[in-house]
Amino acid sequence: MNRVDNREFDELRKVKITNHYLMHPEGSVLIEMGDTKVICTASVEEKTAQHLKGTGKGWITAEYGMLPRSTETRKQRDSSRGKIDGRTMEIQRLIGRSLRSVTELDQLGERTIWIDCDVIQADGGTRTASITGAFIAMVEAMKWMKENGMIETIPVKNFVSAVSVGILGDEEGETIVLDLPYAEDSAAKVDMNIVMTDQGEYIEVQGTGEDSPFHPKQLQQMLDLAAKGCEELNRIQKQILGDLSIAL
Repeated sequence: MNRVDNREFDELRKVKITNHYLMHPEGSVLIEMGDTKVICTASVEEKTAQHLKGTGKGWITAEYGMLPRSTETRKQRDSSRGKIDGRTMEIQRLIGRSLRSVTELDQLGERTIWIDCDVIQADGGTRTASITGAFIAMVEAMKWMKENGMIETIPVKNFVSAVSVGILGDEEGETIVLDLPYAEDSAAKVDMNIVMTDQGEYIEVQGTGEDSPFHPKQLQQMLDLAAKGCEELNRIQKQILGDLSIAL
């Protein structure tokens, strides 16, 4: 089966990560995966979450949003509606969980790292691109904290990245594919988002039979394909962070 962009079934879209993309945040990147583009920033605040006050522990939390014309037709801003939609809330929580899972929060002190992921162009995989880019922004913010005497070491245990996989099919058969653009994602029989560490551990597995159920064998094949994609993304992250990645 030919893919919409003529990639191999196990091939990532072209990945480009621009570090230090903005001048003001402690950490910032522009991540591009195919035609999906997300600006990820990390900001340091000198107070922790309410439930951690007095514990000496810090917190990492995320906000996510899509610009009105990041999509084919204009998407109304959450601020105009006066509320955050369910999808946005789900993705924000996913990004925060993913980054906290690889961070020694007690080494941050009572501080918060705010992660902001703003989708400026959407073509599938915005949540997975956000996690992959946000990790770099977070580490850069921690580097800034260390340079300013706020922490002694960068408290990250593992790298984290994320990618989508899915099952596409027609009357001639089914194909498991990596890193779906919107045209594939919207037509997929099964859609999954996988978050992993560079040690091959799973942080989150989100899988849905959009059109039909899937078998355990297919699940394992999708997990294996996602691991391949995340491994490639980890290599790119390490290249972008350069010498900083050696200390992690």
